[in-house]
Amino acid sequence: MNWTRLFIIDFIFTDLLKALLEVMASRSHEVDHAPFTIWNSAFEDRMSLLAKLEESHRAIRKTFLLHRLIVVASLPQQLADRKDLGVHYEELNQRLQRYYQGDAITGLLLLYPTCMLHVIESSSEVLVSLLQDVRNMQERPHCVLIEAPRVLVMSHDLPSRLFQQWSYKVLNVQARVGGMLSRDGPEEEDTDTLVSTALSMLLKLGNHLLKTTKGSKMPPGSVLDEVPEMIVPQDILVQLLSRGDLLSPQQYLQAYHTPLHILMDSERTWPPPEHLRYEF
Repeated sequence: MNWTRLFIIDFIFTDLLKALLEVMASRSHEVDHAPFTIWNSAFEDRMSLLAKLEESHRAIRKTFLLHRLIVVASLPQQLADRKDLGVHYEELNQRLQRYYQGDAITGLLLLYPTCMLHVIESSSEVLVSLLQDVRNMQERPHCVLIEAPRVLVMSHDLPSRLFQQWSYKVLNVQARVGGMLSRDGPEEEDTDTLVSTALSMLLKLGNHLLKTTKGSKMPPGSVLDEVPEMIVPQDILVQLLSRGDLLSPQQYLQAYHTPLHILMDSERTWPPPEHLRYEF
């Protein structure tokens, strides 16, 4: 009996030992390959996330923060051809796009008989360069392109563009009162109301141009001819230019794009005064 029990115990122990070794061998195999499996899976997930991000960026075409600048200005009487101003901005945009590669410039320049309305969408560096160009033109002693420019609004970090390209349009319209203003006394409207009216009409016009010209070769100028009621009336711009509330390009650049140089009182004398000692 004793030998029989020992034989059975030895047989069972041998089987258990074999099973245990097989389990350990299989587990060691899985453990050896587990890190590679996890790493491969994580790598695939990262690549797919990167692909999705690149696809989304390509879809919205946004490689920089998008801003929108709106400028109004009077046109001098000695300006023989208003197309000269449009050609000037075409050449300026080409130079800026060569310098700031990747910063696309879109917008619309409306040339009225007596004034202009310019909407530009691009990076902050491009918009500052455009304001500097307007300021330089204004400072020229014999400038024949624009007079008394004013910054209507500057919008920052926009989600999308309102225009697909930059273009200009020479308008032959008469001064009229916009439908959103009071017909009894448009002169009594405050600046905020005039600015709000102009911006509202510009947004509607931009959305209409975006829907109409998207996927087609139709130029924006032909679309404007079909919807003259959506164009900002000239008399609103004339009233805005007569107000002193809007900043000139020089004032805007001085206020928002000039480094601060604070002169301390201690810098006005030499040698600098010693620190005052208070005795309590």
